[in-house]
Amino acid sequence: MGLIERVMSLAFGTGATALRETAHVFRENAENRAVRELELSEAALAQFAAEFAARRRGRFDRLMDAVNRLPRPALALGTLGLFVGAMADPVWFAARMEGVALVPEPLWWLMGAVVSFYFGARHQAKGQEFRRALAERALAARKLQGERNAALEDWRRGNV
Repeated sequence: MGLIERVMSLAFGTGATALRETAHVFRENAENRAVRELELSEAALAQFAAEFAARRRGRFDRLMDAVNRLPRPALALGTLGLFVGAMADPVWFAARMEGVALVPEPLWWLMGAVVSFYFGARHQAKGQEFRRALAERALAARKLQGERNAALEDWRRGNV
């Protein structure tokens, strides 16, 4: 046992400090990793919040938002209107559907592409607004956690 101990102390050193330093060569320090991950998370969150910070919107932006809100209700109400029209005046409805049947197929493809891009872009814009709001709330929560709370500190010390 003495020979093995001397060889090991020669290779790794003696004492708890030497053993800990040797262990850090083979295994990452979990506490330091947690600190680095927290710093990385906070930096990414701050960058994200700065990127998606709320900006002042002008009249034109508000007008365009109002116009962008029209197609979805118009499509929904138009579809319901077709059902009401079919029940109220079947001859009128049949004439309209004959006109729709005469639309060439490439025009249908074009309309499908326009509608798909419109709703896809709207979905992306709404998703970005949602992520912006989440980033602002998360950043505010991080700042709130970092603030000093005297009452909580007194309670922890048992002074209350």
